[in-house]
Amino acid sequence: MALPTILDAVERLGAFARVANVFPSAGARVAVAGLHGSSDAVLVAALARRFPQRFFVVVTDAVADAERWLSDLHVLADDAAAALYPPREGYGEVEPHAEVAGERVETLERVSRGAVRILLTTARALLERTALPNALGTARLELRKGDVRRPEELAAHLEAIGFERVTMVDDVAQFSVRGGIFDIYSFGMAEPVRLEFWGDEIVELRHFELGTQRSTRPATVAVILPVDAAPSVGTPGGDRVSILALFPPDTVLVLPDESHLVPELARTWAEAEHHAELARRRGEEVVPRDQLFLPPAEVERALGTLGRIAATDPSRERDCITFPIRPPENIARDIRLLRQVVRDGTPTMILCDNAGQAERLDELLNEEAAARSPASLVIGVLNGGFVVPPGVPDRRETVDGGRAFGAGPETAPRTGALPPPTSRLPSGASGLRVLTDHEIFRRERRLRRARRYATGSALEAITTLKPGDYVVHLEHGVGIYRGIEKLFMRESTIEVAVIEYEGGDRLNVPLYRIDQVERYRSGVDVGDDAPPPRLHKLGGRRWAQQRERTRLAIEEMTQELLLLYARRHLASRPPHVPDTAWQRQLESSFLFEDTPDQRKATTDVKEDMEKPRPMDRLLVGDVGYGKTEIAIRAAFKAIQSGRQVAVLVPTTILAEQHFRTFSERLADFPVRIAVVSRFQTPKEQAAILADLAAKSIDVVIGTHRLLSDDVAFGQLGLIVVDEEHRFGVKHKEKLKHLKLETDVLTLTATPIPRTLHLSLAGLRDMTLMQTPPRDRSPVLTFVEPWDDGIIEEGIARELDRGGQVFFVHNRIETIEAIADHIRRVAPRARVAVGHGQMREKDLEEVMRRFVAGEVDVLVSTLIVESGLDVPNANTMFINRADHFGLAQLYQLRGRVGRSHRRAYCYLVVPDQVDEDAERRLQVLEHHTELGAGYRVALKDMELRGAGNLLGAEQSGHVQAVGFELYLRMLEEAVRRVQAGDAAPPVVPTDVSLDLPAYLPDDYIAAPDAKLDIYRRLTALTEPVAIEALKGEVRDRFGPLPREAHHLFASAILRLVGGELGIEGILVHGDEARVTFRDSATPRLKGLTAAFGEVQFRAEIRRMQPLSLKLTRLGGAGILDGLVRALSLLRPNDPPRGG
Repeated sequence: MALPTILDAVERLGAFARVANVFPSAGARVAVAGLHGSSDAVLVAALARRFPQRFFVVVTDAVADAERWLSDLHVLADDAAAALYPPREGYGEVEPHAEVAGERVETLERVSRGAVRILLTTARALLERTALPNALGTARLELRKGDVRRPEELAAHLEAIGFERVTMVDDVAQFSVRGGIFDIYSFGMAEPVRLEFWGDEIVELRHFELGTQRSTRPATVAVILPVDAAPSVGTPGGDRVSILALFPPDTVLVLPDESHLVPELARTWAEAEHHAELARRRGEEVVPRDQLFLPPAEVERALGTLGRIAATDPSRERDCITFPIRPPENIARDIRLLRQVVRDGTPTMILCDNAGQAERLDELLNEEAAARSPASLVIGVLNGGFVVPPGVPDRRETVDGGRAFGAGPETAPRTGALPPPTSRLPSGASGLRVLTDHEIFRRERRLRRARRYATGSALEAITTLKPGDYVVHLEHGVGIYRGIEKLFMRESTIEVAVIEYEGGDRLNVPLYRIDQVERYRSGVDVGDDAPPPRLHKLGGRRWAQQRERTRLAIEEMTQELLLLYARRHLASRPPHVPDTAWQRQLESSFLFEDTPDQRKATTDVKEDMEKPRPMDRLLVGDVGYGKTEIAIRAAFKAIQSGRQVAVLVPTTILAEQHFRTFSERLADFPVRIAVVSRFQTPKEQAAILADLAAKSIDVVIGTHRLLSDDVAFGQLGLIVVDEEHRFGVKHKEKLKHLKLETDVLTLTATPIPRTLHLSLAGLRDMTLMQTPPRDRSPVLTFVEPWDDGIIEEGIARELDRGGQVFFVHNRIETIEAIADHIRRVAPRARVAVGHGQMREKDLEEVMRRFVAGEVDVLVSTLIVESGLDVPNANTMFINRADHFGLAQLYQLRGRVGRSHRRAYCYLVVPDQVDEDAERRLQVLEHHTELGAGYRVALKDMELRGAGNLLGAEQSGHVQAVGFELYLRMLEEAVRRVQAGDAAPPVVPTDVSLDLPAYLPDDYIAAPDAKLDIYRRLTALTEPVAIEALKGEVRDRFGPLPREAHHLFASAILRLVGGELGIEGILVHGDEARVTFRDSATPRLKGLTAAFGEVQFRAEIRRMQPLSLKLTRLGGAGILDGLVRALSLLRPNDPPRGG
């Protein structure tokens, strides 16, 4: 098997036997050399296998190095055997990033249980003191079904160990209490848990999903861990210890670069004091340095007592064990050389990122060969390859009580181990060559780790109304929402939404009719000083006229869109070829896991291309959500059909970025890619255009220059347009003409409201990508005045974790002075400047160096707004952010937060900014989450996206009736135009009860959650859906009180009664009056049987229209009986009851 094969090859070496024979005891040191690629991790994995009783600690300089080791060890050893303990990202006590805090807590808990064999950490993490090791012993909780625990004591304990109490759990380290329902999301949990108490006993334990807040599956145990560095965990000072305190005495220390350890400890100690001083100057309360960090000398003393294996330079240290491992051959995409190398007699294992890469390599290796290649292809990723020479077992060198070295049994593959190779490797001592596909193809290897914890914001967080919001009532127009009130109406207590109109008139809207009310949002961007909408008068005619004008305009636009769509459907072109083996290989060689939205987008685009008419699809997705990958897959499909592809982008920087991305992804295939940009001379451009006309270029990437008349294609098959709305009118017209004959795929990061997308689904081919990649973290955003201390701290934090920084300053005349200032503030940072007025070659070189990691801080103008993809850059400063629009700020912020690391964005502004700028900045500062919560922040961006899609002429109508109502009217118009004159909608029955029917405040305390349930209830059109919502409410908030039960029963009666033609149902005590409409034709025999089934006596009070008096004689309650009886009268509907 693959795992033992790699480890066995190193174990057979005499050098390994020497290391094993002199294996370091406490305080001893073994120096090793000659380790290349990932052979250092192989050595540690092999030693851990050889000495299963020893604990190994690998100490690196930076977190990025530790993450590389962790990734390698997860391939080489059991997944559970290795764990990372990262340092805090700041120098204070609190770790704000849940991903880092959680990893620290989980790793410490596993180390304390003895579940970790190999610990990866950094020098700085060893220096830090934390209260967690002591707190884990007392604060850790295990909760199971049947446990007895007082709920109020559990809540107090959770708060004491650092959990935040919230109304609804939407992030890790939170809990909420609703009656007897406890929701808890702790570190160490794959999913949050919901506990249900009956008195003091836990009667139910289940997992739930954050976005929907619905339970998903039963849970067996809930393990609660304390929150990292919560001030109330432990007592100050004495309880804080270094992780060194957890290491057993026979721990083996592994130092990949021993010479860096002492300087790194000293630097961290000095930086800690410096950052504490900066915090004091800002007036913050600061914990003394020696309470948060151990002195370096103390750490050095503690490390000196441990056995250590240190990688060293053999030229400086003679007494070291040198391994005869060498670097692999430099293949550099030379497949002929690769075929020769793997047949040189040394067994070769090629590690592939995924099955697609393995399939592609297998094809390349065996393409021109008479016999199959002897290379073994294995799914798995190591950082670097290496070659192990043949090893000769020396039976005199023994370890572990005399067992012959290398003669041990084959270890079975462990969890997470590599699958079997495609051809069996020899078991003899003939050495081993390990190659990686990213080195073979000279492709950058991006290390991406999935996020540990989900975040989500349930739908009510988006749709919630707050008192003072402007709303639109379908019948009465624009008013001001004043909140929810209880009202006694016709013998029943109900809840109403109060809306105030012109002149102070108030309208009470029963919450079971909240579907008549929409929030009012105009089409004006946040930055514009928009006056509030004018209120309408209750009973006035102005609203009815405005609504009718808007309805007619929408009808007209819908007809036009339908006509355009029909014209496109009449055009034809030869379909593109179905997926080939190459297409499948390209898609499966994508280094990251496709999101569900990416999979759907891929399917949509390919289905369009295989149809006989031109494609015109709009792909909507946030920055970094994978739109470019979809474009690459579409382009490759077009190329295999013998057609050319043009990629049209708004900026030269973006053109260069796309060129790099396309070149990297298509490097394994015979595809020629060119870029046309201002970085080229006229002569170079002319040569590219000539090749383009001659069909010798497959993909050309450029700005609007590609739409010029002198650009001719041999056979253009696909145009990819990035951010179409940023092109001028003339270019858009040319594109519109091309759309009738050529496939067009348009990409945009400007979000479009989901409702608008659904409305236009039949009129425009559109795919929404709203799922962030698994490893994306929200961007922490701060609005701050210029402060050298904050800038220094932000840059230092990023450099400490091996990252890079964007500094945006949009004035060319002062940009060099700003860069000089940053060099003084952060002397260890490598700073470079980039702006649009530099010579093309100079700018290209600066960008190349930044992407390659040779520059730490890029000081630039807005040229980085779109197109620069640097996952390692996760801190951004935007100077004078008050001068930027919301769209610009949002796009800029999208440059960071593109990896698994927490990202920071500092909006630097003067102390005094104008009101509009303040509003824009607050939108970004307060809404940083991904997914549903992230959509809240983009409401105003959605308005812009809708405007781009609908056109300027509709904006006046949006202003008149409000955005939400406009979308609703549009949806109705599209349905009407597409379906023609359908049957009239069912009119709900008027239900009057003498029972309270509402959601009590002591049952659902949060107004937004309550309003959301009412709104969803009014939108449901099937009794089974109402029952499902009732089940969700029971799951989230506990057993339903009788008022809530009455509310759901009356909702079913309105629905079922409307279908049966019942005009009104009046319930009083144990009696009910049921009155049918004039148009209804009920069958008396069926009615009598249904009511008899539930023990109701029916008396006819009037024949036309039919009116019945019902009296309950026994059995179910009056409401449950009515629901059951009327459900029996529905065709094909099973009876239901309470």
